[in-house]
Amino acid sequence: MPSVPDNQIPEHDVHASALVIDAHADTPQRFADEPWDFAGPLASPRNSGGMLNLETARKGNLAAEFFAIWVDPGQVPAGRYAHRALTLIDGVREQVRRHPRELALCTSPHEILAARASGRFAILMGLEGGHAIENSLALLRTYHALGVRYMTLTWANSNEWAESSTDLRTTLRTTDAIVGAETETPPVTRGLTLFGMKVVAEMNRLGMMADVSHASDRTFDDVLAVSRAPVIASHSSARALTHSPRNLTDDQLRALAANGGLAMVNFYSAFIDEDYRLAWMAQREERSLAHASLEREYAARNEPIPFHISNTIDREFAARIPRPPLSSLIDHFDHMIRIAGIDHVGIGTDFDGISALPEGIDSAADLAKVTAGLFARGYSADDLHKVLGGNLLRVFAAVQSFAAEASRQ
Repeated sequence: MPSVPDNQIPEHDVHASALVIDAHADTPQRFADEPWDFAGPLASPRNSGGMLNLETARKGNLAAEFFAIWVDPGQVPAGRYAHRALTLIDGVREQVRRHPRELALCTSPHEILAARASGRFAILMGLEGGHAIENSLALLRTYHALGVRYMTLTWANSNEWAESSTDLRTTLRTTDAIVGAETETPPVTRGLTLFGMKVVAEMNRLGMMADVSHASDRTFDDVLAVSRAPVIASHSSARALTHSPRNLTDDQLRALAANGGLAMVNFYSAFIDEDYRLAWMAQREERSLAHASLEREYAARNEPIPFHISNTIDREFAARIPRPPLSSLIDHFDHMIRIAGIDHVGIGTDFDGISALPEGIDSAADLAKVTAGLFARGYSADDLHKVLGGNLLRVFAAVQSFAAEASRQ
């Protein structure tokens, strides 16, 4: 039987036949704070705004998800970062324990493929924010032993050994991390300190991917200089199109490609559409007052603010701004592919960690629309299979292969 040319394969078949892997979702907050079951309805009595559950993953043909173990330094005091991280890790692992027929905890590309073959959803973990290791390589190794397979070196806050892209050191806080959270530690005066370089080297040794999303330009350069294994940006879009410091410059995209690494497109409206970003920033003062009022309310009770509560404020403000068109998201994929190459771009939605998605994307169930958008711009089935998950699988394998080879030597 003759093969069918790529341009004659229906777009829905292209998506259905792909191994779709998302590099970043903040869903673990829901396990710890609501509580909520991944195999249950998308909404919960406390949160009507979820973006990812088992049902929507299956509808969107999402095969694997890296869950972000994110410790909000604005809500968790220094000295309790590891406690919060371990609570989130436990929440993820408990979901797998409760649903062994539907979910599989995976720590390698081989295990992702095995989960797919058995019909189970592959769950992986990435640590978001190097402050969670509390300046301890021992804690880094412990997270790895528990299943964490990448670490975002910073979040919106700089830590003692790495500089963030958005650390303004103000009390203004947004859950979308366009503005940095206040920290007690002065920001470092360069990208990585000597200890930061040791962290990257240890991640190379362990086979843990180093993630430069949220990193400052100086940190980015230092990580690329230090890392001997491929580097990823798990959820960052293109700065050439949307001028957020959270996005990557064209030079950074080229550097990741030269390193053998990967940039995953973030779906957040303010990272993919300049008009939306400007409108969002124009609300900043009013939004900060709303957050400050909420913080006073919870401080009076001596309680931390659950993420789904603070995110409600951002969703309310986001609803005042028209959502950007889906084409804005496709533009970022298109641009990043043209700059970095088809082998160096993937998906990093930031589901459940952001307040607004582009038109047509409401949950993981809508991921096929991204495939359709790129297919309409002339990308082949092979191209799309790389972007949808093949590239991340390859880079993940390369990082682990580097660690295995280093161990043998």
